[in-house]
Amino acid sequence: MAVIVDTVCRDAARPRHPEKAHRPDQPSGRKPDWIRVKAPGSPGYLGTREIVRAHGLHTVCEEAGCPNIGECWEKKHATFMIMGDTCTRACAFCNVKTGLPGALDRTEPEHVADATAKLGLAHVVITSVDRDDLADGGAGHFAAVVGAIRAHCPQITIEVLTPDFLCKEGAVETVVAAKPDVFNHNLETVPSNYLTVRPGARYFASVHLLQRAKEVDPTIFTKSGIMVGLGEERNEVLQVMDDLRIADVDFLTIGQYLQPSRKHHPVVRFVPPEEFKALETIAYAKGFAMVSASPLTRSSHHAGEDFARLKAQRAAR
Repeated sequence: MAVIVDTVCRDAARPRHPEKAHRPDQPSGRKPDWIRVKAPGSPGYLGTREIVRAHGLHTVCEEAGCPNIGECWEKKHATFMIMGDTCTRACAFCNVKTGLPGALDRTEPEHVADATAKLGLAHVVITSVDRDDLADGGAGHFAAVVGAIRAHCPQITIEVLTPDFLCKEGAVETVVAAKPDVFNHNLETVPSNYLTVRPGARYFASVHLLQRAKEVDPTIFTKSGIMVGLGEERNEVLQVMDDLRIADVDFLTIGQYLQPSRKHHPVVRFVPPEEFKALETIAYAKGFAMVSASPLTRSSHHAGEDFARLKAQRAAR
């Protein structure tokens, strides 16, 4: 992944992942040609970055070091990351900074809405860090951001990519009541990997979160994603598909895990494109309405185009 993101170095004086500093370096193999991308720098990319900077916003595109940032920002597509740039979790796969977050910025919903309007987005994705320090996990802030965007851009479609709101009663109901068009929460990996890859989360709590969103509003589209290449077995991936279908999830994304640094979980295997294609075929056979599976698939990549297809498919049915 030939991508260098300047925001990763904003706080060079402070360690980005203090909880990982003592860990031994993990092997980092050469990436195959099928997941190499060009470093960003086009006029469209720079224009999007200027709008994001001017509004003091964070994006998961930058904070997580997404390989698709050049392509997406060229098209003025960005995924806004609300509630700060510091996460209360310390997942072994994630490049978002960890530590104790600051207070919520109550002006953030208006800033996000204004930036959304200036970018001219037809579909916007709103995600966040985990905020275990907040009584509602940040659900009310999500709802405020959705409401502000609706007020500024009533024609836009909105996708939320939420944390798991673990032990935050009523949080999913608060977010769904704000009426986003898509409720997304990523399982990230198979259950057997949770203790090492996603130790602060609980697999079945995440599945239930998605199921609850659909129970609260049966018309909402639900979505989830996993990474492969973390040491999972094929049958485990198929079981995740079944669990998501039982929860009535509409849309599944599957992408290759890429190691952010030598202190993060190693890439156990680079999965070739033909295996992604096979997983996509199986997922459709299991009943998903939409599947995106490729080495460079990320949860928000082509989210607007995929949502339009998903909505048209439901209308046709």
